[in-house]
Amino acid sequence: MMDEHRYQTSGHGPRRLLLIHGWFWDQRVFAALIALLPPDEFTCATFDIAGYGTARAEEGPYDMAAMAEDGWRVAQALGWNDFAVLGHSMGGKAAQKLAIDHADAVRAVIAVTPVSVAPLPFPPEVRAFFERSCGDDDVAGALVGESVGGRLSQAWLDDIVARTRETADDDTRRAYLRSFADDDFSPEAPRLTAPLLVVFGEHDHGVAESVMRPVYEGLYPHARFATIAGVGHYPMLEAPEALAATIAAFLSEMSC
Repeated sequence: MMDEHRYQTSGHGPRRLLLIHGWFWDQRVFAALIALLPPDEFTCATFDIAGYGTARAEEGPYDMAAMAEDGWRVAQALGWNDFAVLGHSMGGKAAQKLAIDHADAVRAVIAVTPVSVAPLPFPPEVRAFFERSCGDDDVAGALVGESVGGRLSQAWLDDIVARTRETADDDTRRAYLRSFADDDFSPEAPRLTAPLLVVFGEHDHGVAESVMRPVYEGLYPHARFATIAGVGHYPMLEAPEALAATIAAFLSEMSC
């Protein structure tokens, strides 16, 4: 069973939404977004992945399959037999894996600036840059800055980096990096049959729509797409109102 201290719920509505956080920060990254989802319409659940936040002492494996299974354990602990799942960045890869493995329960997937289920074609110098960000705050800040299109203040970048350092160890993050970059679930992609919305940020230079949309179109012919204007890789922090409206509209249309 999933320890209760690792997950939180909000709201009491009929739309059940499980949210999986990404590489930077922890489940608290979704707080502003959840506050904008009407509590009489949504019941939201968030959790800290192993090695992060309230689960910092949890041993691995620190990988996408374990993230997906932890999400499933949260749903089971809550007694959810059907629900939608939202994942951000590497959490988007885990959300896809969860929907692949539990297709009978996942009614919709929202992948926000997501990593693909296929391996990332990192050039060696880019891979090395990501690796260095795990132990060097200046490199981490530069990485986050690039992912938001160089638009946000240094104070904003420093805050994200500090919150991440507070919540997870460097080696844990390195392990997740190897998994989200290298793990290949693409042969299983046809098993994801639930409605899928892929959300891009206009200024996201990390998960650029021009690069990633063709990947998702090839993996999931039924996928739908939305682009949030004026944001980069973190729409739940940069424009939570726009992301909340996008989520609500999609789930309403899908009757989820």
